[in-house]
Amino acid sequence: MVALQQLLRKHDGILRTAQLYESDVKRADLERALSRGEVFRPQRGWLALPGADPELLFAARHHVVLSCVTQAKRLRLWVRQAPAQLHVAPPGPGAKIGQIAATVHWRKPQVLRPPYALVDRIENVLCHVAECQSREDALVIWESALNRQLIRYDQLNTLPLNGAARKLLQECTPFSDSGLESLVQSRLRWLPTSVVQQVHVAGHRVDILIGARLILQIDGASHTGEQRNSDIDHDAELIQMNYTVIRVSYAQVMYHWEEVQDKVLGAFARGKHLA
Repeated sequence: MVALQQLLRKHDGILRTAQLYESDVKRADLERALSRGEVFRPQRGWLALPGADPELLFAARHHVVLSCVTQAKRLRLWVRQAPAQLHVAPPGPGAKIGQIAATVHWRKPQVLRPPYALVDRIENVLCHVAECQSREDALVIWESALNRQLIRYDQLNTLPLNGAARKLLQECTPFSDSGLESLVQSRLRWLPTSVVQQVHVAGHRVDILIGARLILQIDGASHTGEQRNSDIDHDAELIQMNYTVIRVSYAQVMYHWEEVQDKVLGAFARGKHLA
């Protein structure tokens, strides 16, 4: 009995019944666990623990694969806003999906989905994101995947990507330490100078280096305590080295971008980016 529950926990609380039998779980143990309410059948051919991941249960019940921005969020990629409903895809060619409360992505996957998969591969996730999300939101998710090394640039580059995905890949860099940095760099690319992320200056990385001397530091939503004190010390050191430092908050980037842009443009107009 313990072996049955351990197997289910190892697979996020849900597994095909056939896979349990292949792992030497006895039918009698399975039936006993069902009668005691220790496990349940969310769908024919599946077994789950009470409290199993509701998104995985949804996928099993409706014969779909979690994909696009839903799976991106599950992978802890930088998703600006959780989707209002799940984003899913059909499990294979010719699959039929009834009326469900989800966004269904029908485009042919870049990588075939194995039978009974509940979550999509990262290649398929990113390609659906490229078509479904705004350019800015998609770029943040792609760069987050590269930064976390869930996939490499060359692995994406060798796929037969469509127009939206190919264009995104050309814009991507794997250097963004956060989604905020990706957003900021994307919004400042139009400046007639270099805009580079994660550059080492004075022994520390700076978030964005504009030109040669203008530094934009971006505080995350939980930027407090010792980290903040260390950043203030680093800012002071940078100023002593004749860099101009602009430090902005998460809220400014997300909700008051015009304020951030005005600060950068004011410094740029005064030549603060020049060596």
